[in-house]
Amino acid sequence: MGISRREYARLRGVSESAVRKAITTGRISVEADGTIDPGRADRQWDERTDPARQRGEHARTLAAATAAGTARAQAARGAPPPGTRPVPQAALEAVRETLHEAGADAEPGEAPGGEVSFLRARLANEVIKAQLAKVRLGKAKGELVDRARAASLVFDLARRERDAWIGWPARVASNMAAELGTDPHRLEVVLDRYLREHLGELAEIRVDLGGGS
Repeated sequence: MGISRREYARLRGVSESAVRKAITTGRISVEADGTIDPGRADRQWDERTDPARQRGEHARTLAAATAAGTARAQAARGAPPPGTRPVPQAALEAVRETLHEAGADAEPGEAPGGEVSFLRARLANEVIKAQLAKVRLGKAKGELVDRARAASLVFDLARRERDAWIGWPARVASNMAAELGTDPHRLEVVLDRYLREHLGELAEIRVDLGGGS
């Protein structure tokens, strides 16, 4: 003896009318006394129904189990879970580089260019957050300055210094010529030529604000 249609509907997670319709259309069979064997009825219902059209708690459980099985199979093959995109190789390299700089050795069996475990990716994320916090603290304490602003200030200072030197021969040539007893114009021309050569040599110097050697 099985269970009533109402009880089976409750177990199946569908309406009682859906159970009656399944019996009428031959999707599931009933016992001689009109009751339902839930195990046999579930098998018949699953075998004779398009999975995409199934409803109710049983259908959701079945779909979840199927999805989990698919995910496990894909994971075994190294494929990404459905609905997700493969992690770009550049991102994986960034994780490995961050961990290497932090002194975290590669895991045993981790192949160069291969996948990175979730734990190591999370560790890299924590390292980056710590580095950012250190930078913010350094700025707050005045130990660090904005690189773009520093470069702009250095360039502006160098330009002002150059402009000041460019006008120097004209300002001092007359006094120097009087002391030396020579022609002021000729002295200014000579001073200007040598000064510009010297400034040209200084212009070849490159200021590195990146912290590199």
